[in-house]
Amino acid sequence: MTSTRRGRPRGHSGGAVPDDRDFRELLGRLSAKSSSDYHNPCTTFAWPPALPGDEYWFSPELLSVHGTEYADELSDEQLCALSRWESVNFYSLNIHGIRELLIEVMRRVHTPGFEVPPESFHHFVGEENEHMWLFAGFCLRYGGRIYPDEKLRPPSAGQDPALENFLVFARILLFEQIVGHYNVRLAADTRLHPAIRQLNRIHHQDERRHIAFGVRLARLLWERLTESGLDEDGRRTAGRCLSEYLRATMASFYSPAAYRDAGLADGLVLRKRLLDHPARQAAHARVLHKATGFLHRIGVPVTV
Repeated sequence: MTSTRRGRPRGHSGGAVPDDRDFRELLGRLSAKSSSDYHNPCTTFAWPPALPGDEYWFSPELLSVHGTEYADELSDEQLCALSRWESVNFYSLNIHGIRELLIEVMRRVHTPGFEVPPESFHHFVGEENEHMWLFAGFCLRYGGRIYPDEKLRPPSAGQDPALENFLVFARILLFEQIVGHYNVRLAADTRLHPAIRQLNRIHHQDERRHIAFGVRLARLLWERLTESGLDEDGRRTAGRCLSEYLRATMASFYSPAAYRDAGLADGLVLRKRLLDHPARQAAHARVLHKATGFLHRIGVPVTV
């Protein structure tokens, strides 16, 4: 790939946001789009008083039991109940994922090396804060709870700040790509309540911009790393950290608490069996197709 980079700003580390002409132009377009498309869900989203308890809240094909004999053993009523609680789990995962990415972005914005796209970072932070509010509103209104974050903290790259910066923004991108897979399908599923479809449509509308930003930024940070002499150990470290993150993220969709609330027995045992099931592993590959494809294209060795 031919680089259009115009050189690093003086005094910036290899982990800084690259000062790249095409990247600046992309940021300008995305910032303008954020401003022109702005909608405040805190004031415009219409919350229904309740959601029907006898309808799906989550597409059956996205349930953690789909494609397995365990789904065949459940009645329609049980599948609807599971869809309610896996819906609450999905939005809870979004809340925790957004919190983590906001923390990491706020640690960096307006610090040395991250001066180039401050407007985009501020748009990003504002939109993600509103998304968290939406997801929390759904969980608390219709589920009465937000499931706790059970995922282990992502592994660190050690003392290399440039590699750590790449991993932070790569994880943000991967999270958004995974969530986007679900958002698109939930927004299009006519079996779901209109409010559920709208919630996912609103989220994906903003996330498309975030993903475009994240793809470009992660690619440039990785290029900057490799050009500065990243060795094979560093490549393997990046691949290991992101592989573990992808596996942990997919495992978080299998919630013993959601199984319990849906009335299913032995949630921990069920979780283990589902995670080991070939049909579920194939489903993970479909969900992760864009994420792993991107990492392989830029040269990050991931296995999931």
